[in-house]
Amino acid sequence: MFKSISRVWLISILFIALNIGFVPNAFAQKLDELRASGQVGEGYDGYARARASSVEALVKDVNAKRRAIYSERAKQQGVTADQVGIVYAQKIIAKCPSGTWLLMKDGSWKQK
Repeated sequence: MFKSISRVWLISILFIALNIGFVPNAFAQKLDELRASGQVGEGYDGYARARASSVEALVKDVNAKRRAIYSERAKQQGVTADQVGIVYAQKIIAKCPSGTWLLMKDGSWKQK
């Protein structure tokens, strides 16, 4: 009995760990649509950018979630949240759809 409970917990923990990301799948699809349409861009620092005023609340929510993740990882690794954000930015940008606007460190925008 203990082994089956342990397996259930392990599976649950793995499921949660795999799904802890920036946003749930439906939300991620919406974010991808907004990126593809140019309404949301991604920054070199790991934070989303609203390129249309109509999505500012959504971007604020996304960035709050990211900030919490970056802060937690930073504490675990003994680095700054900004350093973690830059590392995550590479992963985020790699997964973004073509056409996503990217904010470069120099303040310029380019499309993926």
